[in-house]
Amino acid sequence: MKVTVNIDCTPEEARAFMGLPDVQPMQKAMLAEMEKRMMAEMERFSPDGLMKSWFSAGTQGADMVRDVIGGIFSGTVPGAGKK
Repeated sequence: MKVTVNIDCTPEEARAFMGLPDVQPMQKAMLAEMEKRMMAEMERFSPDGLMKSWFSAGTQGADMVRDVIGGIFSGTVPGAGKK
């Protein structure tokens, strides 16, 4: 014998029927917090933010940028040109 039961309900109705908690408020709060943190971190990776962090290290940062750019044009950067 084979029995098929189709239940037409929304996820919220299914959770309430099974006695599971409504986690939507917590999900919304977590997503808002994640969005806020991501936007704050994105500022660090803007071109302006990168330049500030590289050159804030003094001559070490400037030397690193010079070496990377010089290596790109001379073809001596490890892994450059390889696919």
